[in-house]
Amino acid sequence: METGGEDVLVVVDVQRDFCRGGALAVADGDAVVEPVNRLMERFECVVLTQDWHPAGHGSFAGMHAGRSAYKTVELSYGQQTLWPAHCVQGTPGAEFHPELRVDRAQLMVRKGFRAGIDSYSAFRENDRQTATGLAGYLRERGLRRVFLAGLAYDFCVGYSALDARELGLEAWVVTDACRSVGLAGSVAAMDRSLEQAGVGRVTVAELGAE
Repeated sequence: METGGEDVLVVVDVQRDFCRGGALAVADGDAVVEPVNRLMERFECVVLTQDWHPAGHGSFAGMHAGRSAYKTVELSYGQQTLWPAHCVQGTPGAEFHPELRVDRAQLMVRKGFRAGIDSYSAFRENDRQTATGLAGYLRERGLRRVFLAGLAYDFCVGYSALDARELGLEAWVVTDACRSVGLAGSVAAMDRSLEQAGVGRVTVAELGAE
């Protein structure tokens, strides 16, 4: 598959806390760094997203008495999975993976910095109303086809792809440059949602980034 001037690679949350030894480590999360770095060389435009939570964020299990991580609670905007405290602003865990080629990025989008709203998608926070500004950036740059990679497939990567489609963009997930959290049923549910939304799937090799 050829890439060109209307394409953008969105690298989602490749941060220390989602990698080995991190507060919310995704199994084999470090393995996405090398293919993502190769992918960056194939795109004229690269965007990085960064989870950027204040201490005491509403999605942290420790903020809900008697509730444990990975359980679901009802917040003002609907159901929310609770997580271990992670990617807290200014901490080492919020930093990008040290081997990630951040110099290739033209834009970095921070998300989840509002204490009361979690943010999976690169485009909108979990209230489905609060925009990150990424859609406007892509529109002004004339970027219409979005390729997504990073962490994690069944949450932030997947929801970003779904929002891209809802916003009228073509969306592709680079499957072998992602890893999943893997909560009960989360991967299968995201598979179904992406298929229904018309999100494409492509590999690193198919993009010529072997």
